[in-house]
Amino acid sequence: MRRSEIDRAIEDGLEFVDRMGFALPPFARWTVGEWRAAGPEMDEVRDTMLGWDVSDFGSGDFARVGILIFVLRNGIRADPRYPKPYAEKILIQAENQVVPFHLHFLKMEDIINRGGGNLIVELAGSGPDLELLDTPTTATVDGRRGDVRRGSTLALRPGQSISIPPRQYHRFWAEPGSGRVLAGEVSSVNDDRVDNYFPEHGIRLPEIVEDRPARYVLFSDHSR
Repeated sequence: MRRSEIDRAIEDGLEFVDRMGFALPPFARWTVGEWRAAGPEMDEVRDTMLGWDVSDFGSGDFARVGILIFVLRNGIRADPRYPKPYAEKILIQAENQVVPFHLHFLKMEDIINRGGGNLIVELAGSGPDLELLDTPTTATVDGRRGDVRRGSTLALRPGQSISIPPRQYHRFWAEPGSGRVLAGEVSSVNDDRVDNYFPEHGIRLPEIVEDRPARYVLFSDHSR
């Protein structure tokens, strides 16, 4: 992804969360210069990968395949400095913009539609070799469990949520015509650098082309 595209997505996301009445922490708006001036008091933010995360999953077409994320809290497994066993994110999903099929090896998550349009979710089971299964899988929506057929979808309206256990494939997008979605994610701690598997295509953290100086900082920028 181009840096200019990333900065534009973050600017657009900030305007959207403001319209939705969702307040982000002050460092969501920090510039590169402000981060460079920050000292070790911000190490938890850096080390636990809090902040902005923008991905087109290597598609080269962010408008159709991608997501904008802000990580609000997280921990690190087996690290006594950051013992939180939970994580929280907001997910901003545009109409017809899909997050491709993927699973997590360790993370258990709930995805909650916090407002805006309807979030469409498709689920699939995984086999011993991580293959997508054609058999039904279990969906838990607002605590109600039931089987769903492969290829069917669930529409989460604002206020509804779905629980996704480890190794259950899922993909999602905002329903066309319903508007952009502000979703929340509440989960166990996770490391997005290693705990994702895409069976068909997808790179979780795409290469960044520095076509302009960065305005905002991604969590992946801190290590650089």
